[in-house]
Formats: sequence, C-alpha cells, structure tokens
Amino acid sequence: MGRPVREVQVPRRAATLSGARGPRPSGAAAPPARRRLAWIGAVVALIVVADQVTKSIAVAHWSFTPLHIAGSHVQLFVTRNSGSAFSRFQNLTPVLALGAIVIAVVLAHAARRESDRVTLCALVLLLGGALGNLGDRLARSPGFLRGHVVDFVQVGWWPVFNLADSCVTVGAVLLVVRAVFPPHVAAPEPSEPA
Repeated sequence: MGRPVREVQVPRRAATLSGARGPRPSGAAAPPARRRLAWIGAVVALIVVADQVTKSIAVAHWSFTPLHIAGSHVQLFVTRNSGSAFSRFQNLTPVLALGAIVIAVVLAHAARRESDRVTLCALVLLLGGALGNLGDRLARSPGFLRGHVVDFVQVGWWPVFNLADSCVTVGAVLLVVRAVFPPHVAAPEPSEPA
C-alpha cells in the first residue's frame, strides 16, 4: 500500500515555453511572497519616515527649549549622539554606520524568510529602527557616515531616545519573548507501516 495523499494539488496556469507565466487575470491576488515583501517594505518605510519626521519636528521645536510634559520626569529636548545605544562607542560613527548597513542587510534577509508572525514583526521593527538611525548617520551633520543620531525623548532616568530606538527595543523584546516561548509546532503524524 502506498502512503495516503496529504496535500491536494491546486491547478495552476500553464507556463509558456520560455518558462514565464502569462499575464495574471485582472482582480487576481498577487503571489504571497510579493504581498509579504510589499508588507515588509511598507512597514519598514513607515517606521523610517515617521522616525525622520519626528526628529525633524524635534530639531525645529526643542533644540534650545525643552518641552516638559510631566515635570522633569517626561520631557522632549534634542540631544545628538555620535555613539551607539546608551551613548557607548562615541566618535566611532563611521564604524557604527557600516555596521548598521550590514545588520540591515542581515535583518532584511531574515525577514524575507521568516514564517512566524511574532518573529517577523520583531525583525521588521528592528530593521525599521536600524534604518531610521542609519539615515541620521548618513545624512545629518557633521557629514556622510559621521552624522549624529537625533534623540529627543527623556523619560525619568532612562537615556534620551527616539522613535527608531523604541522600535529596536520593542523588536528586541519580542525576539526574547519568542525565544523563551517558541511557537507551538504540531507533532508529525505517525506513519503507517508498509
């Protein structure tokens, strides 16, 4: 006896002699891989744009006079960081910028292949945050690959941060949560003896 059929084949349009598929009928959905890449690209772009817009607003409004939201516990004021998180590695901006480029490529590659939604969201947040701060390192003063990251949110004793930093933090927390609580994987069905 043969093994039972576990998947049903779905009829597909025939390929042309060159191997390319013909035009998709109007109203047909894009392939899942394209939709997935479009979703990843759109969310990452939204994070980067929101990060850069909020930084521009902060530079325009709170460079010289902080905005106190909850006394001195929560305030908005601009600082410029030439280092990494928590102001480490000051004056190594070119190295940090090149490292961010490598990390962004690795995150983009991982996000394309990830099937778990929580991990995918984490990777997209990390990628958007990394690219948001990379934009500062590439385009802000004092120059290309030497730009300082604009931080502007101060909450209590926590170091000053920005939207990109928040995305990186939330993405990292999601990865840790997913590592501690991995997705449930269904056990394989036992095979029948031949």
